[in-house]
Amino acid sequence: MGANIGTTLTAQIISFKIDQVVPLIIFIGFLLHFLFKKRKIKNFGYVLLGLGILFFGLSVMGTPLKEMATGEGFQSMLVTFQNPLLALLAGFIFTGLIQSSTATTGIIVALYLGGVDMSFSTAAFLILGSNVGTCITAVLASIPASRESKRAAMIHVLFNVIGCMIFASLILIFPGILVWFQETFPDGARQVAMFHTFFNVLTVIILIGFIKQLIRLTYRIIPVLPDENANTKRLTFLESNVMQAPELAAKKAHDEICRMGDMASGNLKLAIEAFMEKDSDKANEVLEIEDTINYLNHQITAWLMRMRGINIPESDLRRVGMMIRVVSDVERIGDHAENIAEYAMVEEEHAAKIPKDAMEDLKNLTDKVMEITIIALDIFKTYDKTGLSQIDVLEDDVDNMAKDCVEKHIQRLKEEAYDPRGSVVFTDMVNNLERCADHATNIAYSILGGSSLEQQ
Repeated sequence: MGANIGTTLTAQIISFKIDQVVPLIIFIGFLLHFLFKKRKIKNFGYVLLGLGILFFGLSVMGTPLKEMATGEGFQSMLVTFQNPLLALLAGFIFTGLIQSSTATTGIIVALYLGGVDMSFSTAAFLILGSNVGTCITAVLASIPASRESKRAAMIHVLFNVIGCMIFASLILIFPGILVWFQETFPDGARQVAMFHTFFNVLTVIILIGFIKQLIRLTYRIIPVLPDENANTKRLTFLESNVMQAPELAAKKAHDEICRMGDMASGNLKLAIEAFMEKDSDKANEVLEIEDTINYLNHQITAWLMRMRGINIPESDLRRVGMMIRVVSDVERIGDHAENIAEYAMVEEEHAAKIPKDAMEDLKNLTDKVMEITIIALDIFKTYDKTGLSQIDVLEDDVDNMAKDCVEKHIQRLKEEAYDPRGSVVFTDMVNNLERCADHATNIAYSILGGSSLEQQ
């Protein structure tokens, strides 16, 4: 909804006839993007450069559009578009082809600036059609993506289609709406820009109260499959009716934490792969999953705090306190996975060099950390205390290996030149891996503070 409003700003800017400052925008964007090293400044420059080129392209089209408008074929086309449905369909098709409602609206504004004799009614329905046509971009992007991505695209389609139907109906029933725009805003370019903005803002105002209904409709159109991605940002077991069955509340919370633990463990494995392979795509995927882990952390903790206020057995009450601590430890493993993913990006962006033997030491340490993490989560799932002795051995192994890694690292620093960036990344990696093992140990030993699930 916010993006739909944001996209209207381009037409507003174009309608102010900024042709003279466009070269300056391009120049500033070029300097910021190519001369500065900070990522934020480079990205801001890239945005300015893109906007400047877009505005420049639209301004360049102004002269040929003005000449084209005098042709008989173009004039007859405008007469055809006086039919609202045809104008709406044309806006939809054209925007679907160029995949940018911003560009379509900008062209319509440029036509007005070029003196084209187009009725405001035609322009209004072209804009309504362009707002539906722009959904094709999201739909195409969602085809190879997850079902959650498809739902995001479907929300976009529903929002724009419903808004288009509402406004088209209002304009046909109350033509005075268009008259009001013409009387309120003097020139045609300003009328088009303001209509585009009003359409999107008012559609948001109308539909923002129906978000839950739109979501339900989306899930009816694209239902949840049994094997759907486990990394979905939502609670799976802690539903609104859990509090109505206190005897099941703790069990459901335990299942939700196990799901979160599997997600954190998988994300740690993915982060390690991203680091070892210098794969920024995997690193970005880790950051996305970490966002879901943080969401689950807040949501599960809130549920557990609520459980303290309902009538549950004393044993379950103790377990709730234990589970709050486990959620925190799982979330911290997710944080360390995020750190490791960021080190992978540093490796790729700045070519931080780590010696081959140091990478081998890290590989052995990561294997041991993954082993203790998986076993610890399995102990929490099953409440099997027999595995705690294995955790003790693994924890000692990790501590010894981490200490050995640091000692070897210091020795390498004494004997040879070492890339300082690689040195910092190596040390931080060892620290993060060791902390993951510590949190895994906490998770495993948490069962000593709660009752066994088998007792229920």
